[in-house]
Amino acid sequence: MTTATTQRPVPQVGRLAEAIRLALPKAPATVAAGTDRLLIAPPRLRQHLEHHLAGQIGRIRVTGTLDRRLVLIERPDAKWVVADLSGQPHDARHWPSWVTNHLDFQSPDSWLSLAVMDDYAAHRFSRPRLLLAALYHPEYFPLPRFPLGISDVARAGRSTLMGEVTLADMQLGVTMADLVKNLAQDAPDILGISATFGQHDLMTELLDAAYGLAEPPLVVAGGSLTARNEALLLEQYPDLLIARGAGEATIQDVLAHWHGDIARQDIRGIGYNGAARGAGTLAIGRRCTAKPVSSSQDDIFPELDLLPDTFEHHGVGQVEGSRGCTNYCSFCPRGHKGQWFGGHPEAFPWLLDEMGRVYDHYPHLSRTLYLVDEEFIGRGPDAVPRALEMAGTLHTAGFKWETSCRIDQVRRPDRDQAWHVERASMWRGLVDRGLRRCLFGVESGVDSILQRFNKETGGEQNAVAIRTLSALGVPTRFTYISFDQLMTFDELKATYAYQGRTDLLLKALPELSPADIVAGVVDPDWVAAHSTGRPFHSGISYMLVSMECLIGAAYTKQAQAAGLTGEVQPSMGRVDARFADWRIGVASEWAQLWVDRNFALDYTFKSLEKILDGDPRHAVRAARIVLKDAAYTVFGHMIREIEATNEAIGATVGADELSSRLRLWLNAAVALLTDRMSGVVEQVSRTLPPDHARTLAYEHGRWARNTEWRSINASDPCGT
Repeated sequence: MTTATTQRPVPQVGRLAEAIRLALPKAPATVAAGTDRLLIAPPRLRQHLEHHLAGQIGRIRVTGTLDRRLVLIERPDAKWVVADLSGQPHDARHWPSWVTNHLDFQSPDSWLSLAVMDDYAAHRFSRPRLLLAALYHPEYFPLPRFPLGISDVARAGRSTLMGEVTLADMQLGVTMADLVKNLAQDAPDILGISATFGQHDLMTELLDAAYGLAEPPLVVAGGSLTARNEALLLEQYPDLLIARGAGEATIQDVLAHWHGDIARQDIRGIGYNGAARGAGTLAIGRRCTAKPVSSSQDDIFPELDLLPDTFEHHGVGQVEGSRGCTNYCSFCPRGHKGQWFGGHPEAFPWLLDEMGRVYDHYPHLSRTLYLVDEEFIGRGPDAVPRALEMAGTLHTAGFKWETSCRIDQVRRPDRDQAWHVERASMWRGLVDRGLRRCLFGVESGVDSILQRFNKETGGEQNAVAIRTLSALGVPTRFTYISFDQLMTFDELKATYAYQGRTDLLLKALPELSPADIVAGVVDPDWVAAHSTGRPFHSGISYMLVSMECLIGAAYTKQAQAAGLTGEVQPSMGRVDARFADWRIGVASEWAQLWVDRNFALDYTFKSLEKILDGDPRHAVRAARIVLKDAAYTVFGHMIREIEATNEAIGATVGADELSSRLRLWLNAAVALLTDRMSGVVEQVSRTLPPDHARTLAYEHGRWARNTEWRSINASDPCGT
């Protein structure tokens, strides 16, 4: 754990101390002292107050969202002290209808008031108890990310003022055994589970434990995996609720449903089986979703309960600046993601200030936030000013930041020179306002493949955009799908050639104006004069990625029409699919095994890069390029082996032979990489803080000892 810096005053602590004095004048002043880190976690704050005020006061409730935290303390005279720790008056809050006639304030125009509250309201403020659990395989993803999914849902739940929300994340030391034990000993009223790719085994284990209880909780499951394997889950767990969207509106309605305020069919955004809970079930085939949820969320902020624990485990801070995407790539099912919606920059300062207070305790951690937006810029006439304002808001709050967006936010053939100069100026402005890196989903440089992917971009358009970004000095990384089931061998060779191009990554040219750069990147002589000589693959985030035919995706329907699809694999949210050219299919299998064998080590490098600054960060990034170079060498050998194999002999005869040749070559390649990586890790470790060096040493040792080619099935089609 790092040493804390001098902490900024926390006004909420002073208000809490004043509320405690109003509830119990003789209470020690130390009760509120040191609660600044408890304010972000209501259950822990309630427990703290109950411990220090035990036997002196009555009941305690802590509820509301982080920006409007509400503390209610029952005095010995049965009156309640109600404190809005934000300092805003109670009558400025939008109170839920169930509070009417059950909570009467003495001073509604103040943030602190005595009140008369009946048992009905006291019960509502404390029940139901909702546990939100995020699943995780640490062997695949060694370093954690702040769990936005359950943190956003927690905020939505707390905004209703009903019940108490607790969060548990398996990234942060909570094991499946811990979750199962807690369910058995103190089951919540509602269990929310967040699951994504590669976590079906964990989800079913937890669901089995929950439904094995004598009185199971109400269970709702969400996340990118559950949205795709709904049918399997509902068949196996008939009482389960499936959140098909972001989850905020759904959890609010689930809380209301628990209290009997609304029927199950009125819960927004769920898939479910049968009749009302407890009244029997209908046929499995009769699944429905009532009241679809709008994809536009005005409030996309998280609660911060788990942010300190994330940092204790050397994790990465994340936040959302927008949701959804502006496009419909054929490989990405859109049902659970929705249309693009941008948050308002002026709404973020309070959250950034609260996150900054947590970062203050970790001065050696890079003060970098990761905006996990699929598309940071968005569309519309205000796209550029909004992006610059959002960047300015982050920069003013003292953060560097990283994000993602589409490559056509840089180059569009249908736009004029003025548009491109404005965009180039915007990108340089974003870097000036703290942009540390941006991920672009290029996915291919081959026109026929891009059309199949419905990227609405072209290979040369992508090339000019990549040149523009590098010349502007924008730090970038790119996603690229190397293998897809419908590709021809000529397309595969063109893919390999595009990844090897040395005319895309240019030197940063801060002395040139945006207009000069926009004009230069289309001039071959100008490009040659400013090339770094580095191959494009050195900028690809993960090499040798293969297409996943995800359930519900347009690309999957293309593969199905071509007769290439097989069994549905609901546990992974995908459909098995053969390759039109069986040779490419064999190469893809080995490419995925290569990715999976190196994934945990590469992910460790990537995660360390996110939390470091200066020389250590650059050293880690250089180590990742060693892995990319090795992958590109593997790719080239695969091309040669495919070319040496006659497609006409068919998979029945030729697949095993080709697979054997690739295995031998990849065994040799990984042996060479192992020898090289030992020196690289030793060199990088010298630049790292001790804790990070130990983490890297452990993961490198685990990687070096591995002798198996094994699939981990931990992919994400959008690179998020």
